[in-house]
Amino acid sequence: MRMLKVICASVAILGAVVSAQTTQVTAKPLTDTDIQLLRSDLQSDKNQVIADTMQFTDPESKAFWPVYRDYARDQQVIGDKRVQLIKDYALNYDSMDDAKAKDMVQRMINIEDETLNLREDYWPKFMKALGAKRAAKFYQVDARLTLIINVQLTAAIPLIP
Repeated sequence: MRMLKVICASVAILGAVVSAQTTQVTAKPLTDTDIQLLRSDLQSDKNQVIADTMQFTDPESKAFWPVYRDYARDQQVIGDKRVQLIKDYALNYDSMDDAKAKDMVQRMINIEDETLNLREDYWPKFMKALGAKRAAKFYQVDARLTLIINVQLTAAIPLIP
């Protein structure tokens, strides 16, 4: 039940970010500071969901969290590109032409590739920290959290007119 509350809180925070970003063309845009604070809150909620779901032993915790901090930092770099893409989409929404659409799709594909490459790069590190079975469970949790975030983003961003 606690995990469900944390996930709901994460979705609510992300929904606020996405809603603000998709309406920024007609509403007061979020500042970079606002976005950073919301993303920080979301990361904190993700950490709690991971901790609650994984129920780490002390040795696992000591081995996992330093690797995860690096992973989350690298995810943040990719997330910065995603946020910029969403901002650019909002700014170009009413004037989207073929060239802009092509550029944005290529950027989206690059972001997805970087995300997959990051997961592949960190797999041996998580496996070393937790063992294959526990690392696989973490990857399941991470994939589900990513899916929740992506569903929220997708639902909040309108299709190209």
